[in-house]
Amino acid sequence: MSDAAADVYISAGSNIAPADNLRLACRDLAKRYGRLKRSAVYRSPSVGFDGDDFLNMVIGFSTTESPEQVLEYLEVIHRNAGRVRLANPYSPRTLDLDMLLYGDRVAAALKLPHGDIDKYDFVLGPLAEIAPQQRHPVSGETMVAMWKAAGGSDESLQRVALDFD
Repeated sequence: MSDAAADVYISAGSNIAPADNLRLACRDLAKRYGRLKRSAVYRSPSVGFDGDDFLNMVIGFSTTESPEQVLEYLEVIHRNAGRVRLANPYSPRTLDLDMLLYGDRVAAALKLPHGDIDKYDFVLGPLAEIAPQQRHPVSGETMVAMWKAAGGSDESLQRVALDFD
């Protein structure tokens, strides 16, 4: 653990019992990290394979844990959701948690910042929603500026009502 808290942002997606698994992820993250920032939940088609639609969101929290400790805990949550890692990453999954940002840390070995940030609307849109002024550690652009530059809008994402209480 370090002394200074880092703001961490996690993308969460599921297309197997997605509502249950997103709730599980939020519940487990809140148990460990306390108060969460949660984006709305969005439906998107599966990418790279034919499968059920995914429900996606971004979750933020602050922690003094190292990025390695956060990643280890994400694997615990994956196991809690019954995720089985297949050789083909483009397949249905109970839960997919990716650390998008850990403060302003840049570390290729940890995939920080995560490459999906500016690759998928269902990642960048929700991230810009809960952290609009957060700067990308490499480009220096804010998330909301990146979202606008990518042509993102409320119409590009399909919001889904999901109760977490």
